[in-house]
This record gives sequence, structure tokens and C-alpha cells, in this order.
Amino acid sequence: MSTETTASVSTHILDTSIGRPAEGVAISLAARAGSGAAWAALGGSATDADGRCKDLPALPEGTTHVRLDFETEAYFDKKQADAQQDAPASRDSGTSGAFFPEVAITFAVTPGEHYHVPLLLNPFGYSVYRGS
Repeated sequence: MSTETTASVSTHILDTSIGRPAEGVAISLAARAGSGAAWAALGGSATDADGRCKDLPALPEGTTHVRLDFETEAYFDKKQADAQQDAPASRDSGTSGAFFPEVAITFAVTPGEHYHVPLLLNPFGYSVYRGS
């Protein structure tokens, strides 16, 4: 929850290649107080069955910039392995199912505001926006 002196962040991921939430994607959160300040890792979580990450750490007072790092490679590798479990071996086995092995989103925040930042993801592209 945001307070008058802090902002808060939430996110979710939709895998647009299948039109379903992306479950099990690891997400880490970092923050800094000003453009020249060092990033401080705050921790992370993973998306649930609904593609939501409901337990990201709180932002410290004075945070002006936030970075969300989505570990997409493991998600796509698992998805590819699950799809091929009962299928003949792929000629491309050994290659990752993700063109973007990770997605890092950096954005500015204002104290007292809540920022919901959804990630629309597929193996060869992604899009983000400030949600509600």
C-alpha cells in the first residue's frame, strides 16, 4: 500500500501467445532515490496462477525510480518443454524459447501513488503500460 511518503507497485503478466496468464515468472524489484543514485535490490516474488504478483516488497521512503526485472527465459523454456513432452523431439532442441530472456522495466514514481505495471508477453515481443 502506498502512503503519503511512499509509492507502491503491483504487476501481472499476460502471455499473449496463448491468451492466458503467465504463471511462475520470477520478478525482482529494485528502487533508487534519484537518477544518479545506486539501485537497491528490495527482493522479489513470482507470478501466481492468475499471472499476478501480489507480494512485492514495499518501496522505501524517498524512492523516485523503480525497476521490475521479469525472468522470462525460464518461463518460456518450461512452456516449450511442456508442449514437447508428448511430441517428437524438436530439431531446435537446446535453443531457448525466448528471444528476450529477461525484461527490465524502469519507471518513475511519485509518493502517495500506486503503480500497476502489466506486462503483455510473447516469445518475440512484449509491451507494458501503466494500468489501474
